[in-house]
Amino acid sequence: MKPHFHRVPLKSQNSFSVRHEQAAGFGTVWHYHPELELHYLIKGRGVRLIGDNIGNFSDGELILLGENLPHVWRIEEGSGSGVEVIVIHFLPDCFGSDFLSLPETYLLPKLFERAKRGLIIEEGAAKEKIVKLMQQAANATNMEKLILLLSILSALAETADKTDITSGHAFYKSNDMETLRLNRIYEFTLANYKNDISLQQVAAIANLGVTSFCRYFKLMTRKTYNDFLVEIRISHACRLLIEDRLATEVICFECGFNNVSNFYRHFRKVAEMTPLEYKKKYLYKTEVLSA
Repeated sequence: MKPHFHRVPLKSQNSFSVRHEQAAGFGTVWHYHPELELHYLIKGRGVRLIGDNIGNFSDGELILLGENLPHVWRIEEGSGSGVEVIVIHFLPDCFGSDFLSLPETYLLPKLFERAKRGLIIEEGAAKEKIVKLMQQAANATNMEKLILLLSILSALAETADKTDITSGHAFYKSNDMETLRLNRIYEFTLANYKNDISLQQVAAIANLGVTSFCRYFKLMTRKTYNDFLVEIRISHACRLLIEDRLATEVICFECGFNNVSNFYRHFRKVAEMTPLEYKKKYLYKTEVLSA
């Protein structure tokens, strides 16, 4: 879907932005910006769309987004008292046009290029270090803040504990009308994924006929609407599986699937494993991290 250009607020006396925010939720507009974004979620949970990826977010997630990578976070209803986050926005050349050409900084252009796919920083010593540096940067000023950003970038570039989020870094510009239309589709789907959604319903939301809507959605997102809807449902199923409070058969219907075999087929296709394998993998990872 085509994102909306977003101008990151930046004071004239600063070369980059560090913000520690608490709010009821995130903005709901699918957007992009030329700044890279380092996003540490202290508190909150819900669904995020980054590029062509749909996934869940929860407390403690640390993500680096490359320049012009479309994204949006949507907080889960009833998830508590909102979100708390530290966000750093910076342009690739915020240290000067020649900085990335220095022999000592050869890892940074590689990091910035890979970040165009989005990167999740996995649990480990590097993540702990980066989070502490971000917390310090949120309260720092002037030269101290600059030094902290350099330390953060160094840790990001050197660690191997990072995983790509998207399958590519396609980028689309959009006009305001397209942005509003696609956000209506997005909001309608997230609000109604538990119910049966017909193409006639969602096409009406977009003010298009069914055939035109299908063609339009595939052109904008590179996937069919049904694929998009299934991915949203599976992302919610994943969250319920790791919460481990409901039987898999109950989760199937909670997420909008009308029969168990259909749910298993779609889950294996999207997650590349069965629901039981997914749950075991997550529980094992949790036990290892808490050991």
